Amino acid sequence: MTRPRLVVVVKGYPRLSETFIAQELRGLELAGFDLVIVSLRRPTDTKRHAVHDEITAPVMYLPEYLRDDPLRVARGLWVALRHRGFWRLLPGFLRDLWRDPSRNRVRRLGQAAVLVAEWPKGGHWLHAHFIHTPASVADYAARIRGMGWSVSAHAKDIWTSPDWDLQGKLARASWAVTCTATGHSHLQALAADAARVHLSYHGLNLDRFPPFDAPRALRDGRDPADPVQIVSVGRAVPKKGYDVLLRALAALPNDLHWRFTHLGGGGELQMLRMLAETLGIAGRCDWVGAVDQIQVIAAYRRADIFALACRITPDGDRDGLPNVIVEASSQQLACVATDISGIPELITDGVTGWLAPPEDAAGFAAALAAAIRDPDARAARGAAADHQVRAHLDYHASIAALTRLFDPDGIRS
Repeated sequence: MTRPRLVVVVKGYPRLSETFIAQELRGLELAGFDLVIVSLRRPTDTKRHAVHDEITAPVMYLPEYLRDDPLRVARGLWVALRHRGFWRLLPGFLRDLWRDPSRNRVRRLGQAAVLVAEWPKGGHWLHAHFIHTPASVADYAARIRGMGWSVSAHAKDIWTSPDWDLQGKLARASWAVTCTATGHSHLQALAADAARVHLSYHGLNLDRFPPFDAPRALRDGRDPADPVQIVSVGRAVPKKGYDVLLRALAALPNDLHWRFTHLGGGGELQMLRMLAETLGIAGRCDWVGAVDQIQVIAAYRRADIFALACRITPDGDRDGLPNVIVEASSQQLACVATDISGIPELITDGVTGWLAPPEDAAGFAAALAAAIRDPDARAARGAAADHQVRAHLDYHASIAALTRLFDPDGIRS
């Protein structure tokens, strides 16, 4: 079967924190799709995951800021002006600008014009990852070209976008897909045609996360020479709740012995190190920084507990079902997390892990203490979570669902 060439718009590429996108792109390539990646930003990470080296698609970088490449932007606008679709788009763009009078809104139109002017040869279908900025660029470019487009919505992009923006994109996109039941319900409620919003969990490439069959040490926190190992993986940003996690660690009973390791970058790292000093736990905390997937898997296998105290920030930002929780669960690593967004779709308190309310350091400390003291419960809940992942979160299922949507019979151009 000849499949359409997909032009995929992303925020930045490659990004360590978006392995789920890279995994999906590679999965689509293996399913027979020819891809072109269009990135709004150049990479800032110094490391790459192995999957990035396996992706064969060419990458086009649009001007991140229009002032950085004025000649390219001017040429893009000149070409766009010659399309009838530009003039049909203009009233809608001006309405968007009236509601969102920002430079970012103008930048999206400029980036869309450059994409139209430099349209990849043979590009048949336009798809955006994230329903905020990348989808705005895709939406404007598709309307200028008079073509169909689609979007994958994830977490922050759903919950920090205004309803008018989401409603408009959902009405114009041929279809949308999202990765948690909570996000799916929210988008369906905003869509004129709820049937065009699909639920598909990202899942894991389980070939990269093979079963962990080695027995874990039965640490219970009583031996100061052999403390329970607690690990967390994620960017140090407000929605991850690392300040709450540190306060929970500081609130653990004095008779429990533990060590905490954080893997990941992020703008709050210095603040978190200072908070650990203030709380008197800095000597038991290790800050590793950004690492690749191989190092992450090794950390899961060394650890006894995975912890992540996700929260909803004042602007509505939140995680969906964090991929790191799915990854940790695939290694039979017991998880302690918060009961927000899509997390309870995998972690059931008392069955596949421990859950606590967000913003509740005392409640999170109680859950951690219970997990530390009971290695048998950790083993049972970790095994149950691993079973859930392998039974229901294999990424081949999401690739199969996307293949049906992207195939010629599944898209409307």
